[in-house]
Amino acid sequence: MQKNKINFLVKSALIAGLYAVLTLCLGPISFGNLGFEFRISEALTVLPAFSFCAVPGLFIGCLISNLIGMAFSQLGLIDVVFGSFATLLAAVLSWAFRNIKIKGFPFISFLPPIICNAVIIGLELKFILPDVFPSIWWACLTVGVGELVSVIALGIPLYFSVKNIPFFKKYFID
Repeated sequence: MQKNKINFLVKSALIAGLYAVLTLCLGPISFGNLGFEFRISEALTVLPAFSFCAVPGLFIGCLISNLIGMAFSQLGLIDVVFGSFATLLAAVLSWAFRNIKIKGFPFISFLPPIICNAVIIGLELKFILPDVFPSIWWACLTVGVGELVSVIALGIPLYFSVKNIPFFKKYFID
């Protein structure tokens, strides 16, 4: 039983670390300072389709990213709260929908990160950076498109890599 808890913590910590590093290394595009928000780290949001350990991992990684990102982001503490909440909500929903498959593919599981982030982060950006995001629709659209690219263009290849490569299967699939 102890080994399972340690395994869960290590997997969650690995995902948290990957998320934080990917987000912080690309800070200007990760925090919407350039007029759009695009987090390559959001490709990791496909991992709840494999394991619940991705849920706390993604949340903690986002929380760490947003806390450190306050130093060079205009979004501040509001992003720590709402951005981290959006990631947690999306991860929980992704995990909940993991068994709903279309032709054996958990496509529905990949939609919550796109929708949750587009709406929650879009609203956040509109109210924090009204000069950059003049309308709610524009803010939601730009976040949604960035999220769509991360999840579809980067996350789906990651999904198939985890599913088909023995090394990844061993460490990421419960």
